[in-house]
Order: sequence, then C-alpha cells, then structure tokens
Amino acid sequence: MDVRGCTVTIPAGEVDLPADLLVPPEPAGVVLFAHGSGSSRHSPRNVAVAHALNAGGLGTVLVDLLTAPEDEVDAVTAELRFDIGLLAGRLAAIVDWLANERPGGTASIGLFGASTGAAAALVAAAQRPDLVRAVVSRGGRPDLAGAALGQVRAPTLLLVGGLDEQVIALNQEALSQLRAPADLRVISGATHLFEEPGTLEQVAEAARSWFQDHLPVPVNASRPR
Repeated sequence: MDVRGCTVTIPAGEVDLPADLLVPPEPAGVVLFAHGSGSSRHSPRNVAVAHALNAGGLGTVLVDLLTAPEDEVDAVTAELRFDIGLLAGRLAAIVDWLANERPGGTASIGLFGASTGAAAALVAAAQRPDLVRAVVSRGGRPDLAGAALGQVRAPTLLLVGGLDEQVIALNQEALSQLRAPADLRVISGATHLFEEPGTLEQVAEAARSWFQDHLPVPVNASRPR
C-alpha cells in the first residue's frame, strides 16, 4: 500500500510538537499514538504497530509529547512523564488539530496509548468525546486516568501481557470503571513490553481490528483487511 509520510509540527497549547504523519490513500481513520514513560515518537514498538495500522488502511500520528528541553529535564527527574494532566491536554490539542486539518480527508480519530500514555489517551478521550471514536491501550496504566475512566465514551480495548500480572490486575479494575463498550484481552506468554516472538504482532492485529470496527468509514472509502 502506498503510504505517504511526512514530519509535521503540531501546536499544543504553548508548545509545538514534532510528529511523524503516515497516511494511506483514503484512510478509514487516523490513529494518534501516546507513548509511554521515557519513550518518544521513535518507540520501535509503536512504530511497528503504526505500520500494521497503515497496512490496514489507517493513518497514524506518532508524536513527541514533550519538547526537547522538557525531555532533558524529565530524563533526570522523571516527573513530566507521569504528569497525566499535561500529557492528556496536549493529546486533546492534537486531536483538535487533526479534526481541523483532516489528514487524508478523514475526521475519524482513534487513540493508541502505551504504558502511562494509555492513561493520557483515556483522559483525552474523555475531554473530546465527540472527536475520539476508539481507544486501544497496550500494556497500559488506565488506572492513572482516575475519574476520567467513567467519562470515556469511545469503545476501549485494553491489551495486556499474560505474564504482566500486576498490570493485568490494574486493567481489570479499570475495566470495571469504564462505562463505554470495553474489552480486556490478555496476550498469552507476553511480558510488559511484548518482546516475546509474535506477541507484538498479536497486539498490532488486535488494535487494527478494533480501530477498523469502531472508526466510522468515510463515504466512498473501502475498509481493507
């Protein structure tokens, strides 16, 4: 599939954030990624999932949620990576930008969050209920979204490694608080980072199917499988 890629700068409040935008022809939707603590838009796991989504006819946006100076501070203090309010606010601003810019002509937006980024994605989904149509969490900490869990309207898929027992428990508790259609799937034999052979591929396939099923199809656009 012919996927067009470019690096753009997206305004998010008082900062501008670099993002890698990949859009196939007539995308069925666009998925904004929220990386986990200490990571960036170059996360090899998120990049791999993004490519799988692109192959399934979905556009993707991989963005750095911290500026370069903030990232330098965070590398020492680790304080900003857990500032869910800050990260969610920036995600919401990027959602607004996507809704206005409509890359590839689609306004159907999904969020994919990893680790602490999953909490930020869920809070952003609660803040933009009319724009965010689906959420997927990979090895996420949805519990950190707090009261926002009950305000999420987008169908939400929680993916957790079968060997990541503590995170399974946290996701089970979060699932009980979600009022939107939601599902928890455990990937057998996977640890927190899904480094075991074949496990990340299962994450990518599950995410692709979830977004294909829950993002509205634009008029005159087909939905590849």
